Amino acid sequence: MTVESPGTGTRTPAEPADTRQVIRPYGDTTGDGMVQMSFTLPVPAGKRAEAAALQLAGKMGLDPASVVHAKPMGPDFTFFIVYGRVRHPIDYASIPAPEERAYPLLTSQEVNLAIRGALNRRLVVVGACIGTDAHTVGIDAILNVKGFAGEKGLEYYREIQVVNMGAQVTVEELVERAKAEDADAVLVSQVVTQRNAHLHNTKQMAAAFHAEYPTAVAGGMGRPLLVVGGPRFDTVTEADLGVDRIFGRGTTPAEVASYLVHALLPDQPTDQPTDQPTDQPTDQPTDRGGDDHGGDDDE
Repeated sequence: MTVESPGTGTRTPAEPADTRQVIRPYGDTTGDGMVQMSFTLPVPAGKRAEAAALQLAGKMGLDPASVVHAKPMGPDFTFFIVYGRVRHPIDYASIPAPEERAYPLLTSQEVNLAIRGALNRRLVVVGACIGTDAHTVGIDAILNVKGFAGEKGLEYYREIQVVNMGAQVTVEELVERAKAEDADAVLVSQVVTQRNAHLHNTKQMAAAFHAEYPTAVAGGMGRPLLVVGGPRFDTVTEADLGVDRIFGRGTTPAEVASYLVHALLPDQPTDQPTDQPTDQPTDQPTDRGGDDHGGDDDE
């Protein structure tokens, strides 16, 4: 595009339109660049420790910065919260939108219909927390009938048989149970992430299943579909870990159920017939494989 210069008759290129969307963090007022961050330093609490925290904040680009909270963590560590201003603007318009879900989000009725249309049995899901991880909040959010975020878990789905093995399950126990149940999918939750335990455990689990099913073509084709979830898997891919799917924080039961249909039952119709009765929770008991510490089930 060109514009004509006044009084000269010449045409010059027009300035390109500014399509940026510059944003900065918000603290006290819009765009003031103020951020709050926390960290722990391996030094005893005190003024010297606070000076070290401020020096670290300065090297990270916070200027000015102040220590708003400092607490001893035993005799040799101090936890800090620092508040300060960053100078780095972000062009929000240049950030690409994340890829959309590659499959539709289905209702429980649609999931049940798809399974009924493809299988002459219920779809079998085995779930567990492996290694030393004793936190069942994640696996129970997906499997337990109480569910998560207003959605009922997979135990609610009439056409899904759930085997919840609970916490601190060894990889060997998981593989053995999955084989015994002829599982279609294995769901593993990893909440404990210290020293990348979640990555180590997941790789060990995936390797064990690949070794147990050496002739398998893929998940759902000769071996169970391997699905893992937790809060800190965003730095790795499925190929890195040897699994079929990774779910991050905030995942709901419907997302997992919809993925199972997408991955295991491709091209199945999911439109619910008008004369099809609404599905209710299965009255068949769920096998928990022992004491599950994830929550009470007496309601």
